[in-house]
Amino acid sequence: MTSDPVTSPAGATPSGRARRWATALIREVSSNWRIIRADRLGSFGVAVIAFAALVAVFGPWLMPHDPYESLRMADGRMAVLQPPGSEFPLGTTNLARDLLSQMIAATRTTMIIGLVSGLISIVIGANIGLIAGYYGGRVDNLLMRLTDIVYGMPFLPFIIVLIALFGRSIGFVMLAIVVIVWRTSARVIRAQTIALKQRQFVAFARARGASDLRIIYRHIGPNILPLLLLYTSFNIAWAIVTEASASFLGFGDPNALTWGGILQDLWVSGYTRRAWWWFAAPSLAIVLLVSAFVFVSRAYEVVANPRLADR
Repeated sequence: MTSDPVTSPAGATPSGRARRWATALIREVSSNWRIIRADRLGSFGVAVIAFAALVAVFGPWLMPHDPYESLRMADGRMAVLQPPGSEFPLGTTNLARDLLSQMIAATRTTMIIGLVSGLISIVIGANIGLIAGYYGGRVDNLLMRLTDIVYGMPFLPFIIVLIALFGRSIGFVMLAIVVIVWRTSARVIRAQTIALKQRQFVAFARARGASDLRIIYRHIGPNILPLLLLYTSFNIAWAIVTEASASFLGFGDPNALTWGGILQDLWVSGYTRRAWWWFAAPSLAIVLLVSAFVFVSRAYEVVANPRLADR
């Protein structure tokens, strides 16, 4: 996991750096894909994530009904609290709304929140970890004290303050998740950066006149890609759980369907024990998707820590 000497010009543009990072990322994933496929749980996780992504993309064409429409059965009666059957595969709610349509619509919202929050948080954590680990000294102390402050910041009180100030919206839920979740990846990447900056390829790059930013993002950065991919998966899983928890407690966007929001509607309705299908569908979806990301992370952890392969 060492970088080759630099052959590109020192004044590479940001777009060129972005292309190199994208190329390195694709190469990293493709070269280690066999490791994930060799793990049964990892393969299962990839299949679940791929299915959820397809549902999120093609959701508008897959929904049999409007998720907010109160439906009637074939005999004209309102379809209130109908258990799963041929007419409504996942049953209906107390407002006669099709649960399958709501689950499909919620999948898109949940995936967007999880992916966007997870990716932004890993970018923040990676940059803070790289800069803190490379420069050390006062810069490291400042950034790590900031990380300690975030570690002491509980999520629920923080999101309550955001909602009190700005109102309930997906954007502020995502902001709260991003502000909290980057902290772990920052510390891990900092530790890896401290180890990598002592390597010979960094000394060679510095001797050739490479700038600090070039060393950080061109030489050290690609060597932490396994850690980035590992913690990206963890961050996405954490974001999904956190969003579901916030929505269940009533802090989510009231105008957006999420799995946690569906559970919150069930709790408010008072039919938690009677309408088992209303509880089972979103709960199982949350567990499956979060577990899928954890399974992929577990399979890919062998790449980030090769010593695990010997166990």
